[in-house]
Amino acid sequence: MPETPSATTPRADRPVRVALIGAGNRGLTYAGWIHQHPDRARLVAVADPDAGARAASRAETSFAGWREFMAATEREGRLADGVIVATQDREHVEPVLALARAGYAVMTEKPLAPTEDECRTLVEGVEATGVPFAVCHVMRYTPYTDLVREVVAEGVLGTLTGVEHLEPVGWWHFAHSYVRGPWRREDLSSPMILAKSSHDLDWIAYVTGRRIESLVSFGELTHFRPENAPEGSTDTCLTCPVEKSCPYSAPKLYYPALRATGGAWPVGHVTSAAHGPADEAVLTEALRTGPYGRCVYRSDNDVADHQVVAMRLGGGLTATLTMSAFTEQTHRQTRLFGSHGWLRGDGEQVTVHDFRDDTVTVRTTGPSGSNAADGHGGGDTALTEAFVTALATGDRSHIRSGPAESLGSHLAAFAAERSRRNGTVETVPPR
Repeated sequence: MPETPSATTPRADRPVRVALIGAGNRGLTYAGWIHQHPDRARLVAVADPDAGARAASRAETSFAGWREFMAATEREGRLADGVIVATQDREHVEPVLALARAGYAVMTEKPLAPTEDECRTLVEGVEATGVPFAVCHVMRYTPYTDLVREVVAEGVLGTLTGVEHLEPVGWWHFAHSYVRGPWRREDLSSPMILAKSSHDLDWIAYVTGRRIESLVSFGELTHFRPENAPEGSTDTCLTCPVEKSCPYSAPKLYYPALRATGGAWPVGHVTSAAHGPADEAVLTEALRTGPYGRCVYRSDNDVADHQVVAMRLGGGLTATLTMSAFTEQTHRQTRLFGSHGWLRGDGEQVTVHDFRDDTVTVRTTGPSGSNAADGHGGGDTALTEAFVTALATGDRSHIRSGPAESLGSHLAAFAAERSRRNGTVETVPPR
């Protein structure tokens, strides 16, 4: 293999070269930041089996898959300084390990893998190579998270004693992604607590500075089941006589979204036209023949639609996480309780009550998006920038979500799932 500079060598003299493995919604989001900052980064390659996805990435070169990308690496040497892996949940371990062993810095989507053993294999394998590695726990990178951590560090709350955290998935978002979409079944993706709420477990540990040590969890798939289908309903929304009265009607969700966004997320997922225009005829055909037009009560979904986790963190701090499908789709809601004050946060601002002088103050980061379509409150762009900056400068401290930290939140998610299934109190191993 020809000699190439180490992926860990700072290269401030030129834009950082980035390759993308998986050009779906998440991958194209990260690619967007790169194209917006050509003085800092270049998208030199993309690997994806979908030709439309490859074209939409606007990368300089393209490959039909990550193996083809690795074959080119074998022939020519490293093609980039870092690689973003944004494939589906079950398609991370093999490409991440191959890339790291070839000397590429890697940023990968979460969850790392759908099983505990695979997560450990991935983390241990990456750590053995010594390459820079970032996990897409985007909530660590938002201005709002910085604000919450700042308040905690100031000591105004005194000694932290408790956390109450709500993940409001949103009724329509849950129906789209977790009943009809690719995360609807554990054998296709991973348990709900891992696929969606590993973000939240990670965030609780990050803002408090405490490790999750033990937990208990309850939850199940309660509503989106055949026995709850409305009387007279049919298998698909377009043929259903009671569709107009159903809160999870596909026409109610997707036709207004098409008019509002011109075919962007979530419509692009429905029509398989995320990389090109979609019109009403295309959407209608997709709802007629595809999974997004199915009755939510007659899908093949099996992930929990509500779950609660009660935790003990280091130092005796207690915390609860509630994940619910049956909410508006909005920012996470959090309250922190301390010996000298409390904090209430809504993703855009925090309200702090200081018991010492009975004052209440409000601090804000301003309006921001709460979901993937809106950039996760600035987290998507900040994460991409942090990864590129770490490669440009050689300073890995810009990466807030490395392998060890991310493994902790994954281990907590696996423990929560064991508890939910078995009715047990689970200890979360330190590694």
